[in-house]
Amino acid sequence: MEMEAFLTRYDTLLLDCDGVIWSGDQVTPGAVETIEYLEKAGKQIIFVTNNSTESRAKQSLRFHEMGISAREDQIFTSAYSTAIYLSQIVQMPAPRNKVFVLGGDGIEAELASAGLISIGGCDEAYQKVADLADLSGIASGAGMDDNVGAVVVGMDSKLNYLKLCYAAHYIRRGALFLATNTDSTFPAFGTMFPAAGCISAALVPMLGVEPLSLGKPSQAMMRAIQSRYELDLKRTCMVGDRMDTDIQFGIEGSLGGTLLVLTGVSQREDLEKADSRFLPDAYLERLSDLMA
Repeated sequence: MEMEAFLTRYDTLLLDCDGVIWSGDQVTPGAVETIEYLEKAGKQIIFVTNNSTESRAKQSLRFHEMGISAREDQIFTSAYSTAIYLSQIVQMPAPRNKVFVLGGDGIEAELASAGLISIGGCDEAYQKVADLADLSGIASGAGMDDNVGAVVVGMDSKLNYLKLCYAAHYIRRGALFLATNTDSTFPAFGTMFPAAGCISAALVPMLGVEPLSLGKPSQAMMRAIQSRYELDLKRTCMVGDRMDTDIQFGIEGSLGGTLLVLTGVSQREDLEKADSRFLPDAYLERLSDLMA
C-alpha cells in the first residue's frame, strides 16, 4: 500500500502505545521518527492506551524519556476515561461517592484529578495477607466503608486476596462494577503477560456479572475521547497492535480507517482466522513503515 496516499485520508491518528510505540521499556525501532514525521505532516496525534498503571502526567514523562515530545493533553488512558465516566456521566451523589480501587496509582491520580475520593489501591493497609478478622469485618460490614459507590478494577501488580474480597463485597452491596479495560494480555520484552482483564475476570464467577469496561474496544471510551477532542470521525484512523481491542474499537466507533501493526499482540497469521467484522483496513510490520 502507498502510505502517503493512505495518510492523506486522515487528519487525526489515534495511536496505541504498548506494542506499537514501545514494548516494556524498549522503544519500537523508528517509532520516535515516525511520530515526528506525522506531526510535521500536520496530523493530530492522540495517544490512546488501555494502560491504567500510570497517570497522564507520568505517561508524558515516559514519552519524554523515550525521546517523544508528548503533551499531557495528547494522552488518553483508560484510567482517565474511567475518571471522566464517573465524574461527568455517573456523577455519584454524596455521600456515596467514594471509589474502591483494585489497581495502581495511575487510577488513583486520575480519579483525584477529577475530584473523586478513592480508597484501596496503593494504601498500605490493603497490602497484607487476609486473616479471619479481615473476613469477619467484611462479612459484618464493620470493616466496610458505606460511602463506596463504585469499584474500579485495573492492572494491579500488588494484587492480593484481601483486595479481591473487598472489591467483591462492595459490588455485592450495590457499588458499580467498572473495569479500566478487559485486556487479557499485554506485550513486553518479546512475550505476553496477564493484563487487567485477568483481574476483573477473577471476580465474575462469584458475582455473576461482567464489569462495564471503560477502555478499548468499549465505545464509552470513544465517547469520552470525543468529549475531550474535536474529531472528524471519518478523517480519523485508529492505529494499534490488537484486532480485538484497537481495530474493533475503531470499526465500532465508525472511524474512517484502522491500521494494524505487527509489533505487539496480533500477528500475520491472526489475520487469517480473525472475525471478518474486525479486520483492519491495512496492516504494517511496524509503525515506521508509515514513512515508506
